[in-house]
Amino acid sequence: MSSADLLEPAAPARPEIVRDVRAAQGGMIVEKPLSTLERLYNQAWLRKLVILVALAGIWEIYGRSLDNDLLFPTFSATLGAFLRGIAEGTLLLRAWGSIKVLLIGYAAGIVLATLLTGLAMTSRIGTDFLETMTSMLNPLPAIALLPLALIWFGLGNGSLVFVLVHSVTWAIALNTHSGFLSVSRTLTMVGQNYGLSGAGLIRQILIPAAFPSILTGLKVGWAFAWRTLIAAELVFGVSSGSGGLGWFIFENKNMLDIPNVFAGLFTVIIIGLIVENLIFQTIERHTIRRWGMQA
Repeated sequence: MSSADLLEPAAPARPEIVRDVRAAQGGMIVEKPLSTLERLYNQAWLRKLVILVALAGIWEIYGRSLDNDLLFPTFSATLGAFLRGIAEGTLLLRAWGSIKVLLIGYAAGIVLATLLTGLAMTSRIGTDFLETMTSMLNPLPAIALLPLALIWFGLGNGSLVFVLVHSVTWAIALNTHSGFLSVSRTLTMVGQNYGLSGAGLIRQILIPAAFPSILTGLKVGWAFAWRTLIAAELVFGVSSGSGGLGWFIFENKNMLDIPNVFAGLFTVIIIGLIVENLIFQTIERHTIRRWGMQA
């Protein structure tokens, strides 16, 4: 019997079922290696870097076309002011002053949101309380409470922390509560069958299952807190010692040093990129993606 006869498929026992013997014996190419360009394109950090470089190029071209640093300095002028501020230590000191206050307010907001959400998941009155407070206070801009905070807590970090807690709490509580409510009832009943209830059920069942929503709430809360702090410092930033990044921007605006104004804004952007791409992406990679909850 020849090799051609061996490759010839036999008559199927059931005519309605057809099997391709050649394909099963490796007659088809299943996959091929990726090209260098395709491998580079699959790197998320490289795609984002290309976007940032393109934006910087557009910024530079537009600034040079205006040729007026009082209106819109070029990217190179902004980068020069940024590097000078780093070398002199001014930007680092102002950035640390803002981040220090932000971390205090952010941590306090997380604790308060955790308590409110835990109360909502353990009692009906807690759910009604959280929904009512969220409906009332979540639409209220945090910066609008700053004048009252200055009256209640005076010219100091206490006022800034108060408005930060307000900006953080409701975003995190709302997303966390929504995530808990979206957890499968089957998972909840499985946990209850194992004797879990109250804090144990929340910690071992609800939090892992609702973590994508919780992480979204943490991201939104961070963004709200960062914007609120910079806005507050633009007006009352000097109350927090030497002032933060917002006050740095305001001071240089008064001195018509627009490259330094853009350097302050550039610092705010860089801190936002670092927090999003290093901290939150790392948490996401070790939790949500590792658990198979996100591609």
